Amino acid sequence: MLSPRSLRLVTWTLGALLLLLAWDALGLDLPLARLAGTGDGFPLRETWLMSAVLHEGARRVSWVLMVTLILAIWWPVGFLRQLTRGERAGIVAGTVLALLSVSLLKSVSRTSCPWDLAEFGGMVPYISHWNFGMTDGGGGRCFPAGHASAGFAFVAGYFWLQDKAPRAAKAWLTAAVIAGLGLGLAQQWRGAHYLSHTLWTAWVCWTTAGLAWAASLALAARRKRQATPVSDLPA
Repeated sequence: MLSPRSLRLVTWTLGALLLLLAWDALGLDLPLARLAGTGDGFPLRETWLMSAVLHEGARRVSWVLMVTLILAIWWPVGFLRQLTRGERAGIVAGTVLALLSVSLLKSVSRTSCPWDLAEFGGMVPYISHWNFGMTDGGGGRCFPAGHASAGFAFVAGYFWLQDKAPRAAKAWLTAAVIAGLGLGLAQQWRGAHYLSHTLWTAWVCWTTAGLAWAASLALAARRKRQATPVSDLPA
């Protein structure tokens, strides 16, 4: 039996999934890609802001945050002190699992990036990421958006913080979503991804982190039951 909070989270997750499926069914990716690209490619692809700052720079910042989170398992600061060491480790585990989930999906994807399309000066035709088994002849491995996961993966913190530091949890979630969307949109304007790639990355990171959190709760409950003496159990 799901708690009201868990039921609410599941409802949000399934609702977001339906919206994503509707987006793909309506074929909205290419019209938006045409706003950023031309027959000669994507003019903003190699600009300093998009390439050096929002791509390479943001990636380095993400790694710094990841290392900081790992160190905070043993040396917490601020509101992280309100969590147990196991809960802080859970945030790290949830974040890493979200990153790995996106990387795994990318490794088996046959969808090429917008800048590879003939319409934008490349060599391959457009094929939806839902056309399983089909290849466009390009390099593939473009779905979902890996760079956006450098922001979205940190939504894991929300799940572990929501009980003991609810205000921090909401701020953490907001920051992770804004970062993920910002990085994803930057990559879209560079021609590296469609908007659906970014949206699916958000959903995958949220769902993976949520499942990791639910698993940690189940494991903690199981350990508590095992540690409870038989005489203390209700008749």
